[in-house]
Amino acid sequence: MPDLCKPIDPFETTDMAALCARLHRRARRLGAAHSDAQDLSQETLLRLMQRMARAPLDAPEHYAMVILHNLMRARWRMGKDPAPLEQDAATTAPVAHGRLAVQTLCHAIAALPHDQARIMQMVLAGENSPAVIAATLGLPVGTVMSRLARARVRLRARIGLDPGTPITELL
Repeated sequence: MPDLCKPIDPFETTDMAALCARLHRRARRLGAAHSDAQDLSQETLLRLMQRMARAPLDAPEHYAMVILHNLMRARWRMGKDPAPLEQDAATTAPVAHGRLAVQTLCHAIAALPHDQARIMQMVLAGENSPAVIAATLGLPVGTVMSRLARARVRLRARIGLDPGTPITELL
């Protein structure tokens, strides 16, 4: 037979783990980032336990939701952004693959014969006009064009691209 004189422990009647999960989901719906939602749900549970230690509550889950809303409102009023950009939400594309491709291309250019490598280094530096390259190097335009063509064939073979494949496939 249960002891009717024993005081009721309010924490026994409330499933805190389930309540914490519901608070976390609610905080996320209110716009809090994952880490902020965890902080908010834990702060809410702490305040709920402090309140339940003073006096029993009829509906602790409802009371917890009110506490959570008040905490979120206080953050909004303070002007803090409740959803800062987190590491897993970053939208910047990784650059490692592109850097490795450029490094591979630079090594392949360095392995070309000297006359072709000079022309390809000028192209790599941003010079796109064969006429300007020819004037800079003191060569006929036709010679520059043929060296460019031979250099591109060798680069594709060295990098492993099929003939005629655009170099953008490397990236």
